[in-house]
Amino acid sequence: MSAIQKWSISEPYVDVPGTLLEGPFHDEARNEFRFVDIWEHKLYALDLAKGPDSLKVVDTSVSVGVTANIAGNDARKDDIAVAAKHGFALVDRNTGSMSYIRKVWNDPAKDHSMRFNDGAVDSHGRFWAGTMNDPKVKSPVAEGVLFRLDPDLQLHRMVEQLTIPNGIGWNPANDTMYLTDSPTGKIYAFDFDAETGNISNRRVHFDLGDPKEPDGFAIDEEGCIWSAIYGGGKVIRISPEGKVIGEISLPTRNITCPAFVGTELFITTAKDDVNNDQFPESVRYGGRLYRVDVGVRGTPKNTFRLHC
Repeated sequence: MSAIQKWSISEPYVDVPGTLLEGPFHDEARNEFRFVDIWEHKLYALDLAKGPDSLKVVDTSVSVGVTANIAGNDARKDDIAVAAKHGFALVDRNTGSMSYIRKVWNDPAKDHSMRFNDGAVDSHGRFWAGTMNDPKVKSPVAEGVLFRLDPDLQLHRMVEQLTIPNGIGWNPANDTMYLTDSPTGKIYAFDFDAETGNISNRRVHFDLGDPKEPDGFAIDEEGCIWSAIYGGGKVIRISPEGKVIGEISLPTRNITCPAFVGTELFITTAKDDVNNDQFPESVRYGGRLYRVDVGVRGTPKNTFRLHC
């Protein structure tokens, strides 16, 4: 059996600090890196040419789980698409002002008790994002739904009875979609039809087999998944065959999501309230942004093709 490739990070790249940093996104056209703090309702942006001192933050007023660029966005040059508390929305990246384009619940109780978490845009510009119970209202149970919002704003319920839907993405061949449901410890694979957006043949691609949880992920050009392990202080690289072939160690436990910037992985984390022998400075280093060069590039991010 081949050895697992290993990397180690000892210090944060950006010392925010945050509560629940998520949604890392490299905007190549702007040479900008952005991420959110779901818990604190904040959107952060970093000018990569200037580094950590350029960090700016805006208040989004409600939780935002994930963001996406909008294709052909001349008329909305300041807007990004987001999956927020109540549905899909547009956010002005300069002010944080939000306007919903598609709310997802007709039930006021659901509208209150649920929020969006992670998501991604597919090759045909459809915005996929998962909902979960809002921990500020209710502990997560299997009420989550993976939604797909098409460019014409038609909404589809794609997967039901999820607990904490997390990392979602597609292999380089664009015929397989991956989806994490964190409390189960599993990353699922589906057959994916790019033309129709249909998914089928759900199966387990990877099972962590550990009380810790796989969180968000990024996919590289070799088809490997880089999965953040919440509670485990690491990001693992999973081969297309579902085997762990790499590991990044961090100085804090609650790792939430990685994203590629060239051959570097930028990694978000969440606040930790407890140090232990394995992570003696987890409290100090939780809720920060990290980076490490892993020598491989990620698959390109798709843009939401909003037609209205």
